[in-house]
Amino acid sequence: MQRAIRAKPLRAIRATLMRGGSSKGLYFAAEDLPADRATRDAVLLAAMGSPDVRQIDGVGGAHPLTSKVAVISRSTRDDADVDYLFLQVVVDKAEVSDSQNCGNILAGVGPWAIEHGLVEAREGVTPVRIHMVNTASVAVAHVPTPGGVVEYEGGTRIDGVPGTAAAIGIDFLDIAGSACGALLPTGNVVDEVAGVRVTCIDNGMPVVLMNAADFGKTGEESPAELEADAELKRRVEAIRLELGPRMNLGDVTKKTVPKMTLLSAPREGGAVSTRTFIPHRVHEAIGVLGAVSVATGCVLEGSVAHKLAVLPEGRALEIAVEHPTGFFAVNIEVSGEGAGLAVERATLIRTARKLMGGEVFIPGGVWP
Repeated sequence: MQRAIRAKPLRAIRATLMRGGSSKGLYFAAEDLPADRATRDAVLLAAMGSPDVRQIDGVGGAHPLTSKVAVISRSTRDDADVDYLFLQVVVDKAEVSDSQNCGNILAGVGPWAIEHGLVEAREGVTPVRIHMVNTASVAVAHVPTPGGVVEYEGGTRIDGVPGTAAAIGIDFLDIAGSACGALLPTGNVVDEVAGVRVTCIDNGMPVVLMNAADFGKTGEESPAELEADAELKRRVEAIRLELGPRMNLGDVTKKTVPKMTLLSAPREGGAVSTRTFIPHRVHEAIGVLGAVSVATGCVLEGSVAHKLAVLPEGRALEIAVEHPTGFFAVNIEVSGEGAGLAVERATLIRTARKLMGGEVFIPGGVWP
């Protein structure tokens, strides 16, 4: 006698697909995801279609920049409106990482929070104070809300994104050392690893700054050319693994930090040119907080970046960080010198766009 096989229906979970800055991902209300971390990660892997280089069985875009997740809720802190947890869903591995922030996906958090009733819209511009859970730091997003409605269309262009959109100003508050415990995690302006001089810096994102020439590169190479260089990737990864513990990040073998940035002199009128490993693919642009850390390195006297950078005069600076597809402008104000450098303010402009809203479906067996 045959036993009846009971079908497992697909499970629907509310989600919004948004572009934030030059990244794209799913935005969820925390209450709509499993409280158990292992189950939550399994749900997100299924939603994105990982592990698979094409992510063909999910909504991921087959690239780290399009396989991201924001989990949002009312804030547990008195100084913030919402809590934002960023999760990187690895494309080709069954891994979900919370080891870093994402300043690009952050750009969509304010609009999402307003449209989902977590923050009341004001006339004109609505400030949204966002607790970035990954690093226990706060950013303020200034979201355009004419008539009390989130505005996505506008005339602001950011490199790495076609067309224009409404500007969202983001102020980062007290982010120095947010992941590593100090702006200079090793305590040094310059360290030497495997014969290469590096500057380790954390102003919102742990980054290792390196001179491209020390690897036999000009800094003009495309991301594809750098990714095709197996020996370069081996050297960069060896340095990353050695620096992980020195930067108070522990064993970084399975972590997405620190980011590894090759620097060269600017070629398009900016302050410095970059090529960034994130950490195993090369970014088509540069991450928001990665750019903030690079800009900070540029004004740090004696650093690897400072020796290459072309800087304007003064302590309140607009630093244009060149990347493979354009520029990233960071407004930064500093005080002090060398190892005593303090960042008083870091501000930048991003844009965001809501792409799709509804439900993402996962196999019923993943989250019974």
